[in-house]
Amino acid sequence: MSSLEIAELVYDPEYRVPADFYRDERANTQESYTLHHVKDQSNSYELCSDDFAEALSWEAADNDTRSIQGVLAGSYENSRYFEIVRDLAYPGDIGNVPGTTSPGFSRVFKCSYVDRTGVDRHLRDGYAGRMTIRPLTVEATQELVQYLWQFAFFWPGQAKVVATRSGATGAADWHSLWLAIRTGQGAGRCDRIDVVEWRFATERNSGEIIKKFEIVLSFEAQLSNGNPQICDIAS
Repeated sequence: MSSLEIAELVYDPEYRVPADFYRDERANTQESYTLHHVKDQSNSYELCSDDFAEALSWEAADNDTRSIQGVLAGSYENSRYFEIVRDLAYPGDIGNVPGTTSPGFSRVFKCSYVDRTGVDRHLRDGYAGRMTIRPLTVEATQELVQYLWQFAFFWPGQAKVVATRSGATGAADWHSLWLAIRTGQGAGRCDRIDVVEWRFATERNSGEIIKKFEIVLSFEAQLSNGNPQICDIAS
């Protein structure tokens, strides 16, 4: 993919991820909604449990701490997580919510799928948890990585997934997200675009996941009359 093709995706307001990227089960929800995982007290990693009652108690305690508290409306589970559904009541003057209520989906990973205990979600390199699902496959790592992308946060750059790659090397399966991160450099200057390989490797015996964040290309670009244009190569 050329620098210009990458820039076209970066400046496309409708583009976020490739067409074959993971799509969440709640993506077709017609109304505004919230989606998050219940985390530990330090807000560092997502909790896991294989006991629904325990997961529900954690979610209820989490609900009590939220600025908008919801009323229990149901639950759902699959092989990856428990999900607790709540009706969230909003004041009528919040402009981005069409009605007075909006669903909230809160999830607790199943420990039989992945254990994220001890992960620092704010670090882009290092320990990313342990996959416990068996058998471990390249596809399993890909699904988890693409799922977690929904909850990744980048600032001040604007990140888009321009491509993905998967494979197996030695005793590990890996999946890479190729990101284009745009950073404004001030009035009258071109934007800096960093192309990053964010690789997650799962060791097959232990299930331990290690992530590595590496800039592989940088260039400058701008919109000229609404069209992406490559500037000088960034130093």
